[in-house]
Amino acid sequence: MSFTKHYQAPNITDFMALRNKVGWQTPAQSVVAKSLENSLFHICIEIDNTLVGYGRVVGDGAMYFYLQDIVVDPDFQSAGIGKSLMQEIERYLSKQITPGATVGLLAAHGKEAFYQQFGYQSRTGEPLGLGMCKFI
Repeated sequence: MSFTKHYQAPNITDFMALRNKVGWQTPAQSVVAKSLENSLFHICIEIDNTLVGYGRVVGDGAMYFYLQDIVVDPDFQSAGIGKSLMQEIERYLSKQITPGATVGLLAAHGKEAFYQQFGYQSRTGEPLGLGMCKFI
């Protein structure tokens, strides 16, 4: 399977369609546009000009980086697209992060092992606690 990569924000309509395809909520188009615009890094994977994988990094660009919207079209999962997204994100981070930086993500339930292969660890509660988040 041959795919192409690009490093700009995806077309908003395509991005929203991909989110819907995996069952994720999609805010208003204006909110999505602003969110994508404020991201630090984008990686899009397309097959036949169709967005089938996407990931991005958000944060302050210095101390805090957060992986967001790592998503693969269900019709193309287990084809190496998620791994390719993460390799590109890790390549970007390796050029940006310095000692003391924090890189975080929220893994979907059952997907923790996927991220562990890239060095991410589940928070066990020790020493920093389990972490918390607020969804609006």
